[in-house]
Amino acid sequence: MAALIYSLCALTALACTLLLWRSWRASGHRLLFWSALCFAGLSLNNLLLVVDKVILLDGSLITWRLWAALVAVLLLVFGLVWGEE
Repeated sequence: MAALIYSLCALTALACTLLLWRSWRASGHRLLFWSALCFAGLSLNNLLLVVDKVILLDGSLITWRLWAALVAVLLLVFGLVWGEE
């Protein structure tokens, strides 16, 4: 059951990434761009979670998961602070 939930979270983050990217391409708003990059990083984080908890079963990717999440959030913070609208 956990594998299903982890996979659905990864797919949801990927869907958000694609929708934000498509909206950015249509409108050109910078915040959509930074949000899409953030969700791309969160998608990577969730994909690493699925690999770590379902395939490897040992928790050895915790450092990589944390770095992916940190970079994703920092991208969004950068876009919020230095973005011009």
